[in-house]
Amino acid sequence: MESISRSPAPLDKLIARFARADRDLRLEALLDASRKLPPLPERFSADRDREAHRVTECQTPVFLWFEPDGAGIRIFAEVPRESPTVRGFVALLIGALDGAPAADFEAIPIDLIARLRLDDALGMLRSQGLGAIVRRFRRIGTP
Repeated sequence: MESISRSPAPLDKLIARFARADRDLRLEALLDASRKLPPLPERFSADRDREAHRVTECQTPVFLWFEPDGAGIRIFAEVPRESPTVRGFVALLIGALDGAPAADFEAIPIDLIARLRLDDALGMLRSQGLGAIVRRFRRIGTP
């Protein structure tokens, strides 16, 4: 199992915050984050290869774009407002990793859902979908 110190610093803070929170507060944090997901730039809305950006393992239609930007990677996403927990999770990841170097993506703990204590707050199917999102983010950092 990877040590917590190996994850990117913003994720360490997020993990610590969620570890201290009770179930209701964790869910409230996801709902709050869902309202902060930036709108998808128009250039991605018209992307003809849009399906290539979908996280197909997730029941919620989640689309992710990753763009190199200097030494970091910019992240863009589209997640329906009708799925606030998944949308909030994606918004939290973007908040912690947008502009980070590729190595930070590779260092995302594979058990991030458990470390955030979301596995006990969400159902198994939703947790599996969030796990697929984590794996997609991690692949960005893999050379």
